[in-house]
Order: sequence, then C-alpha cells, then structure tokens
Amino acid sequence: MGTSGAERGGPRAEAPVYEQIRYEVDEPLATITLHRPEVLNAWTDRMGAEVRHAFARAEGDPRAVAIAITGAGRGFCSGADLRVLQGLSRGEGSGGVPPELHAEPGDPAFGEDFRGTYTYPMSIPKPVIAALNGPVAGMAVPIALACDLRFASDRAFFSLAFSQRGLVAEWGVSWLLPRLVGPSVALDLLFSARRVDAEEALRIGLVNRVVPHDELLSEVRRYAEYLAEHCSPTSMAIMKRQVVQQLAGRLGPAEREAVELMIESFRRPDFREGVEAFLERRRPRFARLGEGAVHPHAPSARPSGPAEVRGSAPRR
Repeated sequence: MGTSGAERGGPRAEAPVYEQIRYEVDEPLATITLHRPEVLNAWTDRMGAEVRHAFARAEGDPRAVAIAITGAGRGFCSGADLRVLQGLSRGEGSGGVPPELHAEPGDPAFGEDFRGTYTYPMSIPKPVIAALNGPVAGMAVPIALACDLRFASDRAFFSLAFSQRGLVAEWGVSWLLPRLVGPSVALDLLFSARRVDAEEALRIGLVNRVVPHDELLSEVRRYAEYLAEHCSPTSMAIMKRQVVQQLAGRLGPAEREAVELMIESFRRPDFREGVEAFLERRRPRFARLGEGAVHPHAPSARPSGPAEVRGSAPRR
C-alpha cells in the first residue's frame, strides 16, 4: 500500500525551524516559499532539504488539497548559489544538511524514476503548482518542470543558461523539457540559452497560464479552492500516477490499466458521492487524502491484479 511522506520517516509533529523557506497551510492550499530574496532565492543544499521536508509535511496534511511553491521578492529562483558553484569548481564540498530535515516525500508506488533529487514532486499524490513570480533560472528550471502545473506572473521568464556556463541539461531537464514543448523547441532553448518570457512560455506549453503579477498567488488559491470544492482527491491522485507513469509507456497497457482502475472506482464511496451530488445539484463532499480517503497504490507495482484501495467516507 502506498504511504505518505510523513508515514515513511518524514517530518515529525515538531518540525525544525526553517531558515531559507517559509511554509504555511491555509486550507485548502499549502504554500512553500523560497525565502532568500536578497539573492533572488538562489538555491542551496539547505534550501533543498527544507523544501523537501516541507513537501513531506504538506503531503501528509489533510488540510492541503494542493501544494504551491513560489519565491519571495521579485523572483522564483535564480538557480544554484554561485558561491556554491564556485566552491564546486575548486573541488570543495557544498556542506551538509541537518539530520532533522531528513524527509522522503512522494509515494513509492509511482516508481523510483519519479522520486529523484528534484523530480520527487511528480510522485506526490496531490496537485503541485509552481507559482512563478519572476526569474526561473538554471537549476530552478527542472524544479519548476517537475511540478504538475506552472502558473506564471507576467513578469516571469525562464533562463536555461547551461550552455553558457559550460554545463549540461541538468537534473532531468533533457527528459522533462521535450515532453512539454517537443524536442526541437527544447533543443533551441538549450542550445541558445536565450530568455523565454511568460507569453512565449505560454505559447510553447512551458506554463499553463499567465496572470498579472499581483494576482498570481490569488489565482493559485482560486484554483486550489476549485479543486477542493469539486474534485475527488483520490481521483486526482490516481490520475496523476496514471499520467506520470505512462509518460514513457504504451497505449495498450495504459488502456488496460484504466479499465481496472475504472472498475475499482465504481466500488469507492467517492463514485457514489459524485453521482449523488450531480443528481442532487450540489457540490460533492469528498474525503481528503489522509482523512479516510484512498491513498492509491499502483497496479504496476505488483505482478498482477487491480489496484488496492482503502475505504473512504464522504467529507461532511
């Protein structure tokens, strides 16, 4: 059975003090804010550990139907802290991370391919939204691409400057980027390292929507509230796993798995609640993940047979 990040040795009830991020839950949205605005939220190992820990907290919190990650100040993230990169170029280490920040977010049933150093948001069974409020540069790019959705401020832009730094398409960008924009466009962006503004990002499929800068976080909240009011968390979790696992799969197995999952869904309370809500012309009341709702387990993780499910009760 799939288990949440908090259940797998993740953060305890007494969470450590975060130094480089801010974390808050305002139901139904958990928000992780990169908080080094004086350096455009440049990424460090400490920040990465804090973000990972916060994702595990949000994954295990029934109040959080969706999770957003954004940046403080005028940018999302400028990429790796250049002081760290300079040290690496000299053969120096990047420093350790306190053990109290250890966490393992994500559902192992998604598969280890989707639980990498920065790709683990793909295995968190909740919608993960990158709220891009400004520059998205360097290693911030794979972090944003590993989120399920990207909402961009009209001031946001992407900078894939790897070729100008003597680097490569790092942290899975060579896999993630072509699946969003196609291989030819991906290579253009990687070769040229040119800046991609918000409108072009929307046109090529790099982001889902562009909104006025001051409306970005309220737009993310409206979206999370819509999901909480209208959509089954269990259904969203299962569909996310289907899409993620089948990115490199074939149509036939995907269709056969969908039939198994559909039959399973007929036996869950969420199906009954969804039909009754439609017929009664009211909003559905679905249980939240971690609150009695199903935490889906992938059929492909076992030799055969339909997905295992746990019972759930409608949210009243």
